[in-house]
Amino acid sequence: MKQYTITVNGVAYDVTVEEKNGGVVSAPKAVEKSAPAAAAPVASAPQAAAKEGNVAVSAPMPGKILAVKAKEGDSVKAGDVLLVLEAMKMENDIVAPQDGVVASINVKVGDSVESGAKLASLNA
Repeated sequence: MKQYTITVNGVAYDVTVEEKNGGVVSAPKAVEKSAPAAAAPVASAPQAAAKEGNVAVSAPMPGKILAVKAKEGDSVKAGDVLLVLEAMKMENDIVAPQDGVVASINVKVGDSVESGAKLASLNA
């Protein structure tokens, strides 16, 4: 038996997987860990998956969202400003890494984010 922790939509699950003869036979239990206090209700999985793009835009550092410059459905070019993130009293433009269409904006003005947090996604 192998144990893993899997995170789905910000909720961590402890999963135990049984292996027999080199192949997975069953996953007998999944126990939900307590959700983070800041976790917001999430749309049902099929809807959330449909909105996610194939290019993630992540926070390069922890900070606070000062402005959202793009909205879902906008066409953007590489280098276009999507969001403004304040970190250490400085405003940092978060830009599109490549040309595409904004699939989702995952934050709002005033949100505090950690380094690596997914801020938005694009469809290339």
